[in-house]
Amino acid sequence: MQDILINWSPQETRVALVEHGAVQELHVERTLERGLVGNIYLGKVSRVLPGMQSAFIDIGLDRTAFLHVADIVAPFTPGSRPSTPQPERDARNGSSAMVPIEKQVFEGQSLLVQVIKDPIGTKGARLSTQISIAGRLLVFLPQDNHVGVSQKIPSDLRDALRTRMQVLIEAAAAADGGGVVPANTGGFILRTNGEDSSDAELAEDIAYLRKTWSRIRELSSRMPPMSLLHQDLSLLQRVLRDMTSEDTQTIRIDSREQFEALLKFGLEFMPQAAGKLQLYKGERPIFDLYSIDEEIAKALGRRVDLKSGGYLVVDQTEALTTVDVNTGGFVGARNFDDTIFKTNLEAAQAIARQLRLRNLGGIIIVDFIDMARDDHREQVLAEFRKQLARDRAKTTAGGFSQLGLVEMTRKRTRESLAHMLCEPCLACNGQGIVKTARSVAYDVLREILREARQFTPREFRIVSSPQVIELFLDEESQHLAGLSDFIGKPISLQVEPAMGQGQYDIVLL
Repeated sequence: MQDILINWSPQETRVALVEHGAVQELHVERTLERGLVGNIYLGKVSRVLPGMQSAFIDIGLDRTAFLHVADIVAPFTPGSRPSTPQPERDARNGSSAMVPIEKQVFEGQSLLVQVIKDPIGTKGARLSTQISIAGRLLVFLPQDNHVGVSQKIPSDLRDALRTRMQVLIEAAAAADGGGVVPANTGGFILRTNGEDSSDAELAEDIAYLRKTWSRIRELSSRMPPMSLLHQDLSLLQRVLRDMTSEDTQTIRIDSREQFEALLKFGLEFMPQAAGKLQLYKGERPIFDLYSIDEEIAKALGRRVDLKSGGYLVVDQTEALTTVDVNTGGFVGARNFDDTIFKTNLEAAQAIARQLRLRNLGGIIIVDFIDMARDDHREQVLAEFRKQLARDRAKTTAGGFSQLGLVEMTRKRTRESLAHMLCEPCLACNGQGIVKTARSVAYDVLREILREARQFTPREFRIVSSPQVIELFLDEESQHLAGLSDFIGKPISLQVEPAMGQGQYDIVLL
């Protein structure tokens, strides 16, 4: 069973998903840093790169966005049925290839685009010209005629649902077209939570989505390039649309103003979810109910302690994330094989939780402790996949490699928790290590010698951290004096507490 806690403030909204008393997911949306996924822009092509089969699109952000040829569909034309570019046959080898991007877009062209991945690190947002608009029960694909049903809905129900959908879609299109069903009615995908919906509810969602698309098209015809035409729902609204399920018992929010606004939105679009909304009136901060702030602090660290005494070490890099499992002080089992097995079983559960809590995505390598028995490996892998199946993000996990590693992927559409809440250390520039004070001191001595060969100041002054200056005053004082005698210039010292251990400056006086 799940509980959803919402902590709202004017500058930040925080949402915690709690299962069986433990925090499983944390979502943060800051007013000044709201995510872009789902936003629709009228973009302008700034550069086409045939070698990468990509283009850079200016949508009014600090960094240009990225559009790959695989994410391009034919332009939307009213009354026609748009489709993805048809593969061209390569006469030399008979293979099929996508129409080259340089034949589809050109510099200066205006394109209707949608963000499918937020900017991450130094990478700009990723775009698609395949527009999709999410509603409460449906996803609308205005450039397609396909009617689909979520794969999570049982297969024996899909055909009947698809037939119902087709009738409702044609009825809505006919109503908009004065009784005539146009060739392109738009495509729809029925979301999982729409399985038990009535025809009236589905028709209402269809009408809402078609009206939203009409407004977007109207704005695109009169707004200048690099304009935002449509913005996805806020985090508060997405709680009702995406996070609430049959397992959700309560949705508690600590702001009366936002409670009333969310209740009004929910009653209009998601009445079932709205019925679970509660205004939290307790004296303690709402996140203190499950020590969520403490869990956030732990999720920003490398080490995760397990109840058995073992622990995980999580390292996040630009290319991938690694998780190392260690036995630590766990000695509870009767023999060493059982100790390893039980630690790995507990680790499998903890890792799946950490991936959700930290929102780690991309390639993930898990180094479980080596197990001698095949049945132990199979049970650990089965438990790991079972826990991953509870994740709303798409995950894939392979088996154990020859080196005993498990390779997996988790879909990434937004920044990880660490990237959202933290920034690289100014002292180590994100490396996690700094030079020793002695190494920095020797760098300083070499730099003074180099400067003395080019310039003839009256005096050299070393400005550095307390640790480096203390070393020059004590253990390295003889070397500093020897250098001063060699260059024939006095060398003075100045402490700068704001400097990190690896930082220094040499001032020529």
